[in-house]
Amino acid sequence: MSDLLARYAAFVDDVLLPLEPLALSHPWPTIAAQVEGAREAARARGLWAPHLPAAWGGLALPLAEFAEVSAILGRTPLGHYACNAQAPDVGNMELLLAHGSPEQRERFLRPLAEGRIRSCFGMTEPARAGSNPVWLDTTAVRDGDEWVINGRKWFASSAEGASFCVTLAVTNPAAAKPHQRASMFIVPTDTAGYALVRNIPVMGHVGAGYASHGELTYTDCRVPASAMIGAEGAGFVLAQERLGPGRVHHCMRWIGICDRAIDLMCRYALQRETAPGEPLALKQVVRHWIAESRAETEAARLFVRDTVQKLERDGQRASRDEISMIKYFVPQVMQRVLDRALQVHGGYGLTDATPLANWWAHERAARIYDGPDEVHKDAVARHTLERYVKPRG
Repeated sequence: MSDLLARYAAFVDDVLLPLEPLALSHPWPTIAAQVEGAREAARARGLWAPHLPAAWGGLALPLAEFAEVSAILGRTPLGHYACNAQAPDVGNMELLLAHGSPEQRERFLRPLAEGRIRSCFGMTEPARAGSNPVWLDTTAVRDGDEWVINGRKWFASSAEGASFCVTLAVTNPAAAKPHQRASMFIVPTDTAGYALVRNIPVMGHVGAGYASHGELTYTDCRVPASAMIGAEGAGFVLAQERLGPGRVHHCMRWIGICDRAIDLMCRYALQRETAPGEPLALKQVVRHWIAESRAETEAARLFVRDTVQKLERDGQRASRDEISMIKYFVPQVMQRVLDRALQVHGGYGLTDATPLANWWAHERAARIYDGPDEVHKDAVARHTLERYVKPRG
């Protein structure tokens, strides 16, 4: 495993970091060719799709090993995409691999695994709280051998240019349990009635292609009955199954961001002088920022590793509190580390000369998507307090 991690690190250093300044300062369509070149380099180096089985062109890494790879790829905004391990595609690949029909896997998973197409995920809606995924307006009504979907979604990451959208829609609004009301569908983006309305501006950037967040509409959008993933009413369960490992992927990527931010902070502190012969690294406050950032990052890394071990040993339900805890703990560590790194860089850190400003703007969302901090904290507190309540009788 150490050899493989070294190969990933060399790929980031040799191929991706030289491309990074171009990617940070130019719109996605103008750098697409260069990024595709990096993806070909990843294939050639045997680093493609670390999460997928060998039969699907991947490296078949278990979650614990993929997590370590994810931290290395997270050192650059290009890392995961270059190796075809980016969200939301990675979650959709894992979903189809586990629950897709043979036809769905061949038609949608195969080209996705090969990097010939991209996908998106439609769950969050404008008029409903994204933290309550059982409360949806989008519906799917059965009509013979088809389902007719109507509704709106937004913040569908990477929707522009995606070939299909994995869509959550209510199929049985009268189900006694709200968690059994929705089902999951594969909706090809060329289906009549499906439309990408716009890319939503995020922190002043509209984005394009893979780096975008779309608003979608479904207007009498018909898909065949075979478009359903899994059983009817299983949409919420499948979404949660998809999100559990996904939160681990995100957390290790955020730790990779911390690693890179600390590296940039140290290098700049040593070279930037406040007066002749007086580099920033001599300032006690800067040295403390470096020390605090290292300690917090290593604590986060060990926390995620421990959670992965429990997840692989006991399953997602048994480790739900740990998954929630890393989901709100790691982004807050990342935010503090990025803030210190930016402060060390001063005005230079606000430019696109480093990835710090890009991460500061775009990774603030880490405390919102896949469940906001407050929802995860409330769940952990609730489960913790349950241990102190004596059963009646």
